[in-house]
Amino acid sequence: MKKVMFYAPKDIRVEEATIPEPGFGEVVVKNHVTLTCGTDVKTYMRGYRYDPPFSMGHETAGTIFKVGKGVKNFKVGDRVVPHNSAPCNHCYYCKNGLHSLCNDLIQNQFTNGGYAEYQLIPKAIVEQNMFLIPENMSDKQAALLEPLACAVYGIDNVPIKLGDTVCVNGCGPIGLMFIRLAYLRGARVIACDLSKSRLRLAEKLGAAEIIQIAKDTNQVEVVRKLTENNRGVDSVIEAVGLPEVWELSIDMVRKGGFVLCFGGTKKDVKVPIDTTRLHYDQITLKGVFHTTPEHVNQAFELLKMNAIKAEDFVQKEYDIENVEQAILEHAAGDVIKNCISYLK
Repeated sequence: MKKVMFYAPKDIRVEEATIPEPGFGEVVVKNHVTLTCGTDVKTYMRGYRYDPPFSMGHETAGTIFKVGKGVKNFKVGDRVVPHNSAPCNHCYYCKNGLHSLCNDLIQNQFTNGGYAEYQLIPKAIVEQNMFLIPENMSDKQAALLEPLACAVYGIDNVPIKLGDTVCVNGCGPIGLMFIRLAYLRGARVIACDLSKSRLRLAEKLGAAEIIQIAKDTNQVEVVRKLTENNRGVDSVIEAVGLPEVWELSIDMVRKGGFVLCFGGTKKDVKVPIDTTRLHYDQITLKGVFHTTPEHVNQAFELLKMNAIKAEDFVQKEYDIENVEQAILEHAAGDVIKNCISYLK
């Protein structure tokens, strides 16, 4: 089979490899599609937490090619969408309901080999976070499961009431999903981004107000002017992963407001915070990482309902030999997502 391997920043290669064999409780999926994502871009540009070489990609959908002993609920030929992780359910964090903080999540219960013709799915994912794809659902629609699950988990942490004003900073794939989910929860959504085309899609997904950021834009002032008496928004969702946007997000929120820090920054980055305002204005800051099985299941149900649609998020299609071009287009903001297709 062919698969993509990362060797160094801006050095990824398509290589020949042996189709994996499933162990107990595992399955091998013949991938139909893999979608590009922001993590792929960050990995391509600056590397990842693993020592190279390592495989890449995690937003996939396909057909089961082989099943290991002990697999009960799936068979060869089933169309499936595997999420990219599953918690151990044994560690301190899992026992306390904090599944996204599971000690074993990234090390042993995580897939990152989606840019490949075949992919091994670990037992924990097979048992907890892999789903049969309905006949009326496309592979591209199903492959949106992982990013949507992250957005669903994130939005579940934001205390949105009907009629609240919520600002989403960043209209990449996750930011756009946050916009849609906040709208579905009854919020008036303000969307901020550099890209006019992404802001147009934000409007389609439910944003009531859009702000195109320019060099001379006082983003905090513009957002606050869209609230009564310039008091600030009820909640802000940071979906960019830049420290300066974390700072702006904190300044946009009203007294007693809530800031969700979802976009991951570079390692060891620190953000200055006005402690006087944090204390006396009773602002809540919360960081959220990844997702949980509960929210993965909720995301899959939302995909069945077409609350999020692949045609809004997935633009171009490439074969595996052109994965670098697909990732670079994603990085440039020319598309929301691209798709690698393995179907001939």
